[in-house]
Amino acid sequence: MAKAFFRLQKFLRRTQFLLFFLTAAYLMAGSLLLLQRSRLVIQQAARGTSNSQAVPLSDVMIGVGILDTTRALQNPHLSPKFLVGVNVLHDTSSDQRYGPRWLMSRNSELRQLRRRWFHRFMNEQEPMQATGSKVMKHIAENKGTYIGCFSDDSRERTMKGAVFYDLRKMTVSHCQEACAERAYTYAGLEYGAECYCGNKLPANMAKPEECNNECKGEKGSICGGVNRLSVYRMEELRAGAKQRRNVIYRGCFKAPENLTDTFPASLIQSNLTVEMCSEFCSKKEFPLAVVSGPKCYCGYPTTHFTLHDSMDRLFCNRLQNISSTVKVPREENYCHVYQTPVQDTRCTDRKFLTTKSKVFVALSSFPGAGNTWARHLIEHATGFYTGSYYFDGTLYNKGFKGEKDHWRSRRTICVKTHESGKREIEMFDSAILLIRNPYKSLMAEFNRKYAGHLGYATDRNWKSKEWPDFVNSYASWWASHVLDWLKYGKYLLVIHYEDLKQNLIPKLKEMVEFLNATVTEDRLLCVENNRDGNFKRSGARQKDFEPFTQEMKNLIDGYILTVDEALKGRNFTGLPREYVPR
Repeated sequence: MAKAFFRLQKFLRRTQFLLFFLTAAYLMAGSLLLLQRSRLVIQQAARGTSNSQAVPLSDVMIGVGILDTTRALQNPHLSPKFLVGVNVLHDTSSDQRYGPRWLMSRNSELRQLRRRWFHRFMNEQEPMQATGSKVMKHIAENKGTYIGCFSDDSRERTMKGAVFYDLRKMTVSHCQEACAERAYTYAGLEYGAECYCGNKLPANMAKPEECNNECKGEKGSICGGVNRLSVYRMEELRAGAKQRRNVIYRGCFKAPENLTDTFPASLIQSNLTVEMCSEFCSKKEFPLAVVSGPKCYCGYPTTHFTLHDSMDRLFCNRLQNISSTVKVPREENYCHVYQTPVQDTRCTDRKFLTTKSKVFVALSSFPGAGNTWARHLIEHATGFYTGSYYFDGTLYNKGFKGEKDHWRSRRTICVKTHESGKREIEMFDSAILLIRNPYKSLMAEFNRKYAGHLGYATDRNWKSKEWPDFVNSYASWWASHVLDWLKYGKYLLVIHYEDLKQNLIPKLKEMVEFLNATVTEDRLLCVENNRDGNFKRSGARQKDFEPFTQEMKNLIDGYILTVDEALKGRNFTGLPREYVPR
């Protein structure tokens, strides 16, 4: 019995050793096989195949496992060569184990191997891609002449003549056309979505590969980088095109006592014309061209020259066609003022709050009451972004960067909302309540609903059944929105759209003070100079256009009287007289 037990024990020991040996051999063989397969992938990638098919970029990113999707989409180095390098351009007849599924292997050893190889591959490819195909893209497909990649300082920009944002559709040609229309010599693109214009080149050039952000609206084209500008020199416009530039007559004004101190640049010429003065001031990057006899002055609206008190044009007309040798001491006190195509950039810089706001402020209005316009004014006056309870991609793409920030982040100076109701209102510590004539608000919202922020609804829309249904539901909302904020709002500043439009600077000062922000007079004048923003509907419908029936008017007028009484009951100014009677 003891002998049999000993034999069994000896057999089990041999079996245990054998199993251990077989397991070790299996693991070693598997590791060698995986390494051999990875070597085969790299070799196939180097050779490439003629009948390859591209796998979507998102699959590549999941496969390689080292880049998040956002960074991958922003990296212009992800060219077809890169896709070949990681074996995602594969022959359809190849074994499936060499395709994307195999690339998604969970084996940690192989994933580490791919990571190390991919980093080495990218480091070898970047200089060639940056200096090769990207620079060629700059030169080949655009009307202007590509100058180079330049460093940009956001605190002190060289190219600040005009600033445009389009975070979805920015292209090189769009930026070039915008700058050329405003008489600028250079156009610069940054971050893939920002366009800057100017007549001076930035001081410091950067490496070509540092301009590596793809244009948001044009795949394969480069629109600068992080604090890097792709700069183009504009072609000289034809004489006919120069005449079509948008020069606006602002009026006749009494000239300041010391013209040379008020205006930084000047020109004296015997046969001076408006076009010559406007062209001169545009080249100097000033938004105002001032003509006084044979003298041309360039500058900005300031506290010494506000453009608030215009004179009869007859005072200035006597200065036209007067030779420089003729002395006109009395008439020299008046001057013609023109708005050049140059944008006033003293108030275009904006940013998020550096510290979280202690007071949570709402910018509340009924839809169509001018909330977007009010946000434009507040952002340019204070220099801080405004947030939104919603996310409007159209607004975000046009430069309202607070749209994408979480509405409760407290990094914005106020938050847009159309909400009403106790719970939604009591979330805010205070609010600016913007009220507009309900007739205008209803029409504006109906236009936005059917034609976007800048369009107009068609006659078919107005004559359809949708319009009376819209009025019946939305008119009551206009009234309930104001009544709820009056009832539940903790601390309110009531602003009437019509008053803001007519008395911009005084009302904007009230709003800025309510937001506990400080602003200079010159910055307010800059806001006034850029008052319309990018969301004013071009043109207007016929003045006699009247979509409201008498039944609709009776309904709306009743709501107007109710809201007017509620405002006065809370010791606020009642609605403007123009609201009723209709």
